Amino acid sequence: MRPLNRIVPAAPVGAFQTYRIVSPPDRAVRSACEDVGCPAWQYGWETQVDESTDLGRAQAAYIRQQAGRTYRERRTGEGLTVFQFMSGQRCFAEHHTRPEHYLVRGGDWRRDLGLIRQHSRGADWVEDFSLHQDRLADQQRKG
Repeated sequence: MRPLNRIVPAAPVGAFQTYRIVSPPDRAVRSACEDVGCPAWQYGWETQVDESTDLGRAQAAYIRQQAGRTYRERRTGEGLTVFQFMSGQRCFAEHHTRPEHYLVRGGDWRRDLGLIRQHSRGADWVEDFSLHQDRLADQQRKG
């Protein structure tokens, strides 16, 4: 691996903030459809069931009596039952994501001065970073 060629900044370490996103290795957590951008949650979906089979009857019974989701039901010409589920509700899949930690730390690559704050959402971290960049740009314009 080639060594990094870094220019030593003119300001002291304490004048810097480091924005990092850290994901713990080999760890997955169960996630909601909305959080993973699930197309079924976003647009809705259809499930076709053949109620002439034992499996189909069991699936239809589950959807009607236990699933707890909003749907419309119709029959096709081939005798299948189609359950049309509305968007904005949890689908039947189990989603997993890797957790992310959105960190703002004091210092730079020379020295870590500790955690300033940890955001719970990526959008908040992006907004914080953007506001920080705006402050730096304003300071640079002022001289």
